[in-house]
Amino acid sequence: TSVKGYLLEKDIGYIRISSFQNPSANLLKETLDKLVKKNDGYLESLVLDMRNNPGGVLEGAVDIANLFIDKKGLVVYTEGRIPSSNLKFKTEPGDIMLGSPIVVLINEGSASASEIVAGALQDHKRAIIMGSTSFGKGSVQTIIELDGGYGLKVTTARYYTPSGRSIQAKGIEPDIALKNISLENEKEDSVLGDTKESDLDGHLEVEDPSQLSDEEIITAQEDKKSEEDKKVIKKLKKDYFVHEATNLLKALTVLGK
Repeated sequence: TSVKGYLLEKDIGYIRISSFQNPSANLLKETLDKLVKKNDGYLESLVLDMRNNPGGVLEGAVDIANLFIDKKGLVVYTEGRIPSSNLKFKTEPGDIMLGSPIVVLINEGSASASEIVAGALQDHKRAIIMGSTSFGKGSVQTIIELDGGYGLKVTTARYYTPSGRSIQAKGIEPDIALKNISLENEKEDSVLGDTKESDLDGHLEVEDPSQLSDEEIITAQEDKKSEEDKKVIKKLKKDYFVHEATNLLKALTVLGK
């Protein structure tokens, strides 16, 4: 799945979006609901991790930004050489975190749709952006069909954040810049590495699953997922960016009380 969530510690949630797809917003809501339920019905703050997220479906990014913005305005707009490329994507007020502090993590691998989300939340002052400057992929490209089955990819417009900042080649500048510092064996333990089939939810190390009852399979899956979650959370706590985001959220929560 492109959306995964963990409870870093009591009251602090963590959600990682690895790419943007059409169902990403619904997946994020479902993931957040599970974290809230796991934390006795509420969360005080959230880390939204979009590092190394190359982008994806524009509508998925707009929908996710809308989950956290509670005022009227724009999420993103495009401007180009032809009138049909001038588009505006507006907010639909309704903050599912009810104003609780959010830190968004980005880096040089965050591109396109992830930059749209980060830029919108930054301009609406809904989240603190932390990390390093994003990739800077803010162009709208159209393929023009040519004879012989060939095509020509042409840049027809550019993405702009609500305040009018061009994303193309400039990227999103974080509010708080962080350098890539390793905590212990962070590089080897990184949660941003490639995912293997054995890392996926529900993967069972059972020689013959047909010998298990449905109830035993469900129990085994739940037990394995619980163990996997503990391992991931342990890795996250060694992640410098997540470590700094957690400390900031704790401070913001205290100041907000």
